[in-house]
Amino acid sequence: MTTSKLAAAALAAALAAPASAQTAIKFATLAPEGSTWMKVMTALSNDLAKATAGKLRFKFYPGGISGDEKDVVKKIRIGQLHCAGFTGVGMGEMAPETRLLDAPWLFRSRAELEDIRSMFAEDFEAALDKGGVILLGWTDLGSVYIFSKRPISAIEDMRKSRMWVWEGDPIAEAAYKALAVNPVPLSVVDVMQSLQTGMIDAVYGPPLGVLALQWHSKLKHIYPVPMAEATGAVLLSRKFFDSLPGDQQKTLKELSARHLRRLNDLTNAENDKALETLRKQGLALAANPGAETMKRYEELGTAARKDLVGKLFSAGLLGKVEKELASLRARTVKKS
Repeated sequence: MTTSKLAAAALAAALAAPASAQTAIKFATLAPEGSTWMKVMTALSNDLAKATAGKLRFKFYPGGISGDEKDVVKKIRIGQLHCAGFTGVGMGEMAPETRLLDAPWLFRSRAELEDIRSMFAEDFEAALDKGGVILLGWTDLGSVYIFSKRPISAIEDMRKSRMWVWEGDPIAEAAYKALAVNPVPLSVVDVMQSLQTGMIDAVYGPPLGVLALQWHSKLKHIYPVPMAEATGAVLLSRKFFDSLPGDQQKTLKELSARHLRRLNDLTNAENDKALETLRKQGLALAANPGAETMKRYEELGTAARKDLVGKLFSAGLLGKVEKELASLRARTVKKS
């Protein structure tokens, strides 16, 4: 047998091995080594190994080395990977309904996102289960801003820019469609090179993500209107999870929930610090637009969400979420 055939046979045997023989949960993420994400996941892995007497731990593939999130989804489906930290883009590949949490100009604050995510947890987790994965924990990614080489202070400036859009992301595409902006679709792993060559001159993302990926080094301006409150999740293959012994399943879920709550606390604090860090490194923050402009963004968000009905989520789910948001805001106004 040739070397290549031996390697192929070994890989096939590894993938076919029963869960009892598996000791590593193969985990992929775009987060780079040394980031808060990876520090928390490493702590989770260490605690998991201790709690299971070394029978279960994570094996990490950080920094996008397993490819874009769509590549990672494919690898989970064939068993090459078991688990991943996803943004909404990857999550939506398996459970399109969850993309409602990333809808443009839907939430006015992180607190609103958390309330809605909690209220509709059963709906979203059922969608993920249908997609073949289980939720180990939600992850807060932060407010999504636009970062650019040239100043942006209005929608018209976006239309003059070479805006990046994550290739195949229906949420971002709907937002730009509502803005009448024609963005440049690229994989997230191609963004840095495209900023260097001038193919694009503006990107979007949470401050911490833009800083961690070093995109900020090619940019000069920040537009302060959040496009969305980005939600991510750590998702595990249902097939892999079901093949684990019951005690390991319980331990994995309990430890993941605890560590991912801690990750969210750290991420939220670090996103606030990252915005200040970016300003200290020379990125200029544009002035906040007035109430009329903000009202216009909410109108555009409504149009974008309606355009996504039947493509990602149902009119029924959208209506229920918007109704609950209106109630939350009414209660907040009443209290104040």
